[in-house]
Amino acid sequence: MIDKELIIKELRYKTSRSSGSGGQNVNKVSTKVELRFDIDNTSLLTDTEKDTIKLKLKNRISSENILIITSDSERTQLRNKKKVIELFLELLEKALKKPKKRLKTKPTRTSKENRLKEKKIKSEIKQSRKINED
Repeated sequence: MIDKELIIKELRYKTSRSSGSGGQNVNKVSTKVELRFDIDNTSLLTDTEKDTIKLKLKNRISSENILIITSDSERTQLRNKKKVIELFLELLEKALKKPKKRLKTKPTRTSKENRLKEKKIKSEIKQSRKINED
């Protein structure tokens, strides 16, 4: 797995004025934080990991292959920065997590019997509707 502290050092931040809560504070202080991570120029990820990230997070990646995440929900720049880092690490972890291989299973005898009972009940309900319509 990737070293979180090393990858955080490669992140770049950009701040701007937010449109979120904060009243007059919003107009004066740059609390919105935009996190930028250059996928192609990182040495911490293998080429296959980079391709996986590009594929799974393509809606958050710019044409220059820079992953961009923003946060302006908090009133302070520091909180937004923490929130954006947490989200980045979470997204990275989810994207790089290998899915478990699905094991094929056969339905049990009980489940087959229950399915057939349900079919029989539904059939009887529909038959009774036909009788009532005539």
